[in-house]
Amino acid sequence: MPEGDSVFRLAARLRKSLDGRTLKRGELRVPAHATDTLDGAQVKEHVTHGKHLLTRFEGGLTLHTHLRMHGSWTVTAPGRKLPRTLLPDARVILEVDGGPTAYGMHLPVVDLLPTGAEGDVVGHLGPDPLRNDWSAQEAVRRLHQDPERRVAAALLDQRNIAGFGNLWANELCFLRGVHPDTPVGEVNVPAMVDLGARCLRFSATQAHQVTTGSLRRGEKHWVAGRAGRPCLRCGTTILVRAEVAGDPGRRRTWWCPRCQPPMSVS
Repeated sequence: MPEGDSVFRLAARLRKSLDGRTLKRGELRVPAHATDTLDGAQVKEHVTHGKHLLTRFEGGLTLHTHLRMHGSWTVTAPGRKLPRTLLPDARVILEVDGGPTAYGMHLPVVDLLPTGAEGDVVGHLGPDPLRNDWSAQEAVRRLHQDPERRVAAALLDQRNIAGFGNLWANELCFLRGVHPDTPVGEVNVPAMVDLGARCLRFSATQAHQVTTGSLRRGEKHWVAGRAGRPCLRCGTTILVRAEVAGDPGRRRTWWCPRCQPPMSVS
């Protein structure tokens, strides 16, 4: 699933192609909005909140989309079209008159709602380090509400902080020397939040999801995706635990048993 930094970068790409321009064709290919059209609408702006993308139009409408596991966006140059064989997978088509066309592919979430009602779809989210209204204090407060919860699961909970996915939850635990199963109450939460915010901003604007500083194949991350390989810091074999069925807080977890001893405190 794309994380908040990936969606932020996507918004920047769509912003460059669509913002301030009028749609020749605005088609929503989902049952709930089969009779709605955005033809002639002017794109005002693209903003994000965590993993959610909000495309706002002049006149007070917002298109809310979420990629989840398989969704994506592709933009074709003026005069170019998506291959016909791929068109059935397009859930959103936003074509600029005389300009590019953006296709939302396999999107599992497509909502068209009044801009004033955006809170209905993103109001449950916690603060987002990539937004201007980011509040580290509020993020810390929310994380502290359940001190017994394992820290990796707490970081993944979008109600605490919006934007961290499984990659960041695992990498942040490594960077802070914290075992993923450590209870939140035993973690230096302000330090974790501060580091996470800085990492997400750097990833969104510079080196995308490179946590080690190395661009070499297999060395971009400290632990995520590196099960069975030596820790880049100490050489110990990285361990992994598969996700637990039915428990959204227990996705696949990676850690270094030496750099992140159980129940360690940062």
